[in-house]
Amino acid sequence: MDSIQLIPIALGLISGSILGLTGAGGAIIAVPALVFGLGLPLAQASPIALIAVAISAGIGASMGYRQGILRYKAALVMSTFGLCLSPAGIFLAQHIPNAPLTGIFSLVLLYVSINLFRQAHREMHGLLPDDASASPCMLDQTRGKLNWTLPCFKAMVFSGMLAGFMSGLLGVGGGFIIVPALKKFTDLPMNSIVTTSLGVMTIVALGSVAAVSLERELAWEIAWPFALGTVTGLLLLRRLGEKIRGPRLQQTFAVFAFGVALSMMLNAFHYF
Repeated sequence: MDSIQLIPIALGLISGSILGLTGAGGAIIAVPALVFGLGLPLAQASPIALIAVAISAGIGASMGYRQGILRYKAALVMSTFGLCLSPAGIFLAQHIPNAPLTGIFSLVLLYVSINLFRQAHREMHGLLPDDASASPCMLDQTRGKLNWTLPCFKAMVFSGMLAGFMSGLLGVGGGFIIVPALKKFTDLPMNSIVTTSLGVMTIVALGSVAAVSLERELAWEIAWPFALGTVTGLLLLRRLGEKIRGPRLQQTFAVFAFGVALSMMLNAFHYF
């Protein structure tokens, strides 16, 4: 195994380890790792990151399915409509220059980091979330299933389409969209929300990778070693992450992600 493969494996290990410890979205870490670690343009790094996201999210979703907490109908609705918008994001990514595309990604990462920090702050200070009694997708406790109404369906469709578009444009799995959407529009417990989001991310990421593959050749010599490293790091540190994960660690990761976002923004401005 030569250095050309060792570097993507090492970068994948770092990304997967952070993912295993924090539970944060894989592509949010994977894309900057590929951009800074290998000097790839964002449009080339995105589908490589999505391969790692699809595999790691698929592992989490399968575990949730066996535990009976994956809401597969909601995941299928969101991912189906997400796949409809993913090609539009891919098309734009191929026609937007690297500098502004990197700037867009950095703004998304800034949003994610600030949102994560605020969520951790609320949890640390015992601030209650918004009342879910008015959610359009209420869980029927007698049947253990969601009550599908028209507002519920519309909310799922819109969230899935937005996640699919962002997946195609920036190579993100869409968890930062799906998780808040499910928290807002449903009264599902958090473990079910996260697992359902992983199911959506798996399908949307795989669809986006397939769509990119039809447009151009992917750098598989980088993609597979990176995916291998990511999954290895995730599996090695997942159990430790479950023990130490909490609001303080989430805030630490949010500060780290904020710094990465600023670095990517400065890098984008450098090319203007």
